Amino acid sequence: MYHIKVNFEQPGLEPVNITSEPDFSILEAVLVNNIHLNHNCGGVCACTTCHIYVNKGDEHIEEMTDREEDYVDRATNPRLESRLACQCLLLNGSGEIEITIPNQSDIIGHEH
Repeated sequence: MYHIKVNFEQPGLEPVNITSEPDFSILEAVLVNNIHLNHNCGGVCACTTCHIYVNKGDEHIEEMTDREEDYVDRATNPRLESRLACQCLLLNGSGEIEITIPNQSDIIGHEH
């Protein structure tokens, strides 16, 4: 079981603590816990709308692929800890992860 602290850059949103089983992506984990995270491509690594920052616990997540890295480079305000939540598959095991969801108020597209 993973314990995930979800921080938000968007003003007015307080951090939330959630749990998830291995083999879920971080995108799936936040959506199951009713946290909104845009994912305009449906979570198939074809856009950047599920861009997050992994602040802690990246050793519990599958490594970044070249394809994901190409998309992360196109994200708004990418950092060294940038990832696409749809590609952050939780490895077998347990641990603590901390992420930050960038402000999504400027993302154009539909909500899922």
